[in-house]
Amino acid sequence: MAEITTQHRWLERLVGTWDVSDEAMAGPPAEVTWTETVRRIGGLWVLCEGRGLMPDGEPGESVMTIGYDPARDRYIGSWIGSMMTHLWHYDGILEPTGNVLALHSEGPDFENEGKRLPYQDVITFIDDDHRTLTALVDKPGKGWEKMMEVHYWRRR
Repeated sequence: MAEITTQHRWLERLVGTWDVSDEAMAGPPAEVTWTETVRRIGGLWVLCEGRGLMPDGEPGESVMTIGYDPARDRYIGSWIGSMMTHLWHYDGILEPTGNVLALHSEGPDFENEGKRLPYQDVITFIDDDHRTLTALVDKPGKGWEKMMEVHYWRRR
């Protein structure tokens, strides 16, 4: 049985049901079109299941896993979504503040078929009940560009 570390316990901050919005706002969205439910798996992992409507109005689903690998001193995980065929593998670090988890990945260059680019999904806790996920891509010659930012509001 693996030992549950402080880093594993940090993942508990994500546990709960969250209303999700892609609009910057001061409070939870009035009309919820996407939700995420996060649960623990044995104290070592979290499983984040998202469901809702895509920007085009079609239904979408996503599954994210995040854990911590003490041997590598890195957060690890994966992400899949009903809107694409790529399986994203995460490798990341928690910033010293304890409020920002930067998950690095590599994936397809959506503008140049057959090419791959570095990506980051950055989870930032604004407070215990509000967090963001910012998706970034490192484009050649342009540097890191924001693809999207979504806000998560814990349901009470």
